[in-house]
Amino acid sequence: MVTHSNQNIMKKILQLFPLWAIAAAMIAYLYPAFLIPFKSTIIPLLMFIMLTMGLTLTAKDFLRVLDNKKAIIVAVCLQFTVMPSVAYFIATTMSLETDLLIGMILVGTVAGGTASNVLCYLAKGDVALSISMTATSTLLGVLLTPLLTTVMIGQVVDIQFSDMLMSLLKIVLVPVAVGVAFNTLFAKSLARSVINTTPILPLLSMLSIIFIIAVIVSLNQPKLENIGLVVLVAVILHNITGLLLGYFIPKRLGFEEKVCRTMAFEVGMQNSGLAVALAMKFFTPAAAVAGTLFSIWHNISGSILAGIWRRSATSSSDDNIA
Repeated sequence: MVTHSNQNIMKKILQLFPLWAIAAAMIAYLYPAFLIPFKSTIIPLLMFIMLTMGLTLTAKDFLRVLDNKKAIIVAVCLQFTVMPSVAYFIATTMSLETDLLIGMILVGTVAGGTASNVLCYLAKGDVALSISMTATSTLLGVLLTPLLTTVMIGQVVDIQFSDMLMSLLKIVLVPVAVGVAFNTLFAKSLARSVINTTPILPLLSMLSIIFIIAVIVSLNQPKLENIGLVVLVAVILHNITGLLLGYFIPKRLGFEEKVCRTMAFEVGMQNSGLAVALAMKFFTPAAAVAGTLFSIWHNISGSILAGIWRRSATSSSDDNIA
């Protein structure tokens, strides 16, 4: 049984995710030989992460789409237009080599990351809406990610749309569907039992992401000294642009502040772990560098933004009470 105090400890551990990710990346950079043999674990771990996401959702989360159609449609449109196009623009403007361009495109074309839900909660956004947006973009991404990737980099490298589609079905759709089904059928009975593991799912997911980051860093250790800074700059520009446009475009469209903050996280924070897995399966380890750095950076930027918005939301509440 997970106690309240243990939940608080796990919450604090999760909030320090960027530090754990940076520490793991540094260890992997210094001692790559220990982690290189674990290359084959990347895709199974990502499937596990998607399973944990499914275990936190029920069929009702998908039905919320009907209650927030306008916001979700706008968020999904921004997700699959802003992020891919900005990624392509930055990569081509910076004249990144083919492998790095591919990595940026993959980061831009995947769905929103589950970290957006956690940060939305910390920022006092609309968590239910965030979960609905992530679930919707994840399902649509099974089709849109390979389609957009083929359109944007099909001329640079030979990429098979059908192969990537089948991989996404296996890596994303099946694990999420299994998790949702299991949670829908057994959530109440598990919550009453001593084996309720739901509170530790985010922690297990975080540990999996950190291990994936470490493995990718170890595989790219020889190249990171030369390309790491360039790709990091590209990743930072990509993420910040996504957060800004994800906030200000909905603002101009008349959405309320809480919804705009929610959409900013959903658009600006990508499922970079999936981008890494696709890069490793269909391309090269160098193509996974962008996804690896994005995994670290977007949690740092997102945590900072969530803290700022949380304080402003608290201040507003205090002013209203006064």
